[in-house]
Amino acid sequence: MATRSALVFSDEDRRTLAAERYQHPDPRVQRRMEVLWLLSQGETQVRAGPLAGVSKATVERYVALFRRRGVPGLREFHWVKPTRAPDQHRSALEPEFRERPPHTVAEAIQRIAAITGVRRKETQVRAFLKKVSA
Repeated sequence: MATRSALVFSDEDRRTLAAERYQHPDPRVQRRMEVLWLLSQGETQVRAGPLAGVSKATVERYVALFRRRGVPGLREFHWVKPTRAPDQHRSALEPEFRERPPHTVAEAIQRIAAITGVRRKETQVRAFLKKVSA
């Protein structure tokens, strides 16, 4: 098993971690800063997790993020909100359904499949129809 090099914290990193673990506006960033601050004070990863209230895997992710991107990386979140397939085709479906509203969800499923080539289940189509009719 390969050994990892020790984490290296500059004085600036330590000051930033100490300040932002309480002062950053995002509590998720505060938690990240808290974990890394504990590590910068000589705490082990095994103890830093429970002290900060996160799992061992989460500590490992934070450490990996710090190794790759440093303290600025701890402030970043790159989440992508998935979009539903009918929503992607909304511009084509909405006029069609406003002109000729479907009588049943089953009919809507068939028409969506015919227009877009995407087959969706009843729950997704119901949610989409509510958005279109609103």
